[in-house]
Amino acid sequence: MLQVGTKLTAGLSALCLSLVLLPSVLGVSWIVPGAVWTDTSGNKIDAHGGQILKQGSTFYWVGSAYGNNEVPNIYSSTDLLNWKFERAASTSVQFMYRPKLFTSGGKFYIWGQVNRQVQALVSSTINGAYSVNGAPFLLPPDGRSYSDEGIFVDTTGEAYILTSADSNNLQINEINGGATVSIGTRVFDLGGSWEAPGLLKSPGGIYYLIMSSKTGYTANANQFWWSTSITGPFTGPTGVAPGSTNTYNSQNSFELKIAGSQQTTYIYMGDAWDKDGTAASNYEWLPISINDAAHTISLQNFAFWKVDVNTGVVTTSTTGRRYVATEGLIMRRGFQDSCATCNLSVSDIDPLSNVTIGNIEGTGEPQWVSIHYTVNDPAAGEAYVWVNGDEIKIADKNSRAGRFAVVPISLTLKSGNDNVITFGCKAHEEDSDFVAHLEGIEVIDD
Repeated sequence: MLQVGTKLTAGLSALCLSLVLLPSVLGVSWIVPGAVWTDTSGNKIDAHGGQILKQGSTFYWVGSAYGNNEVPNIYSSTDLLNWKFERAASTSVQFMYRPKLFTSGGKFYIWGQVNRQVQALVSSTINGAYSVNGAPFLLPPDGRSYSDEGIFVDTTGEAYILTSADSNNLQINEINGGATVSIGTRVFDLGGSWEAPGLLKSPGGIYYLIMSSKTGYTANANQFWWSTSITGPFTGPTGVAPGSTNTYNSQNSFELKIAGSQQTTYIYMGDAWDKDGTAASNYEWLPISINDAAHTISLQNFAFWKVDVNTGVVTTSTTGRRYVATEGLIMRRGFQDSCATCNLSVSDIDPLSNVTIGNIEGTGEPQWVSIHYTVNDPAAGEAYVWVNGDEIKIADKNSRAGRFAVVPISLTLKSGNDNVITFGCKAHEEDSDFVAHLEGIEVIDD
């Protein structure tokens, strides 16, 4: 039986309530696509357009710090869940976009786009200070400039740089390794209007190229091409996810390979950009399903998941404690609704209505709470929760808000079962017909 808290009327929308959430310094148990991710110090991770390189048992994530003049930030992790901020790789080179990391000749290199040219950085240690390694350069053989880039290292050890060249072509060039690293021969050129390139090679030897269309910071349906050779020809394009999802509201950045003892798992690393491409943007990481016989790949959409970095086995979350919306206090425009016609969910929750659920058990520490809801028009308004009276806009906690039916957010509930959560919404315009549909909430057991 659910205990109902004090009714929150429409007047709650006018209150300036804030929830003080302490940064989570507890161990992270799940990869939660679209949610706000923090490092081991409790700060929001700022590493966009990046890539991961494994050295020994440690993964190193380099990405552009949109909160610090786009310098390349470096984070480290042994489990892909808990990330320690190492340092800004270089503060002397700013506005470096889509930095990528590789090793050659016993040194470590970061290549990134600065002023539409390749700027190289070098260090003797993967997490050490990086220095400028030569002047910026254009792409041979035509001297093209470019916008986005990727790095791919083949199973043969050969490395390649993938770029969205100034003609909007996808261009692949060899990287000449050894004591002196330089860009080499162009091995493939694909016409079109593409960016955010990434490449993986399946255990069956098929190359899969992933790119997005050019729509700025607005998500689109990323596409893939396949080939039996890195020099092409590549066949495509085909969507990596259902087109209506716009690649689960993300843009490709890198494909990470986990060569486990039981299976090889590939991870799509995407950026979930906000409309202005700021440090408030989040990340969308999902496992990739590969079918070499059909020459297809697709993203596996999980609200919670993790991969064992030793075995390569992917696990999705177990069911937590579920609180059904119809068992809460349903208020419609100031009047209590028995919801006699409801079938395990509450529909047509407008800005003057809400659903309050009590007796929610918490730990007193940050924990994942899934909000199971949909809205009729994500552009027309926002869904909110009030946690023990404190207001939270769901979109501030997870960029999947309003677009997908299960939206996990990190909340700090009081220890015990006397927590109260109210669900409601606000329209952007007063005369809007914006409404939400709530099935319930679920407190995830780690």
